[in-house]
This record gives sequence, C-alpha cells and structure tokens, in this order.
Amino acid sequence: MSYPNYGPSPYGPPLTHPNGTTILILGILSLVVCSLIGPFAWVMGNRALREIDSSGYMYENRGHVQAGRICGIVGTCLMLAVIGLYAFFALIFGGVAILDGLDG
Repeated sequence: MSYPNYGPSPYGPPLTHPNGTTILILGILSLVVCSLIGPFAWVMGNRALREIDSSGYMYENRGHVQAGRICGIVGTCLMLAVIGLYAFFALIFGGVAILDGLDG
C-alpha cells in the first residue's frame, strides 16, 4: 500500500532548537549526578517550549526538550525531598540534643 504524496510541507523542513540537546543532558544529569541542575533544565525547557510553540514551525527535537524538562522537574522534586529530609532529621536530632542538654 502506498501513501499519497501531498507535496512538500508548507512550513519547510523541520527545525532544530539550539538548546534541545543541552536541556536533555541537564535533565538527565539532574537525575543521575547532581539534582541542583534540575531547576536549570526545568526553566530552560519551559523557555524553549514557549519559543517552539510561538514560532509556528515544526521542530524535530521537541521531544528532547520535553524529556529534559520533565527530568529537570523530577530532579528538582528529588532535591527538595532530600533537603526536607535533612531538615527533618536536623530538627529531630537537634531537639534531642537540646533536651538532653537540659537534663544534664
């Protein structure tokens, strides 16, 4: 079965967003190496998606931008969870140390 040839796309060939690969790499690194990179991937991904959506052109690496943005969101959430866990343990052990000091 053959599909009909509708001719060239009215938008021309798909474009590549210049920050697509950078956003994807930052997002992956925020999950694997250092979650402090997560907010950068998240913000850059939001900005790139806004640029892609407002341009009206087809971008071949929109999926890379979306994946990097989502990885950045997850990395940021993991970072906040770890910070919250450290704060919780600091309050618990700090409270125990203060109460122990009051007894002695």
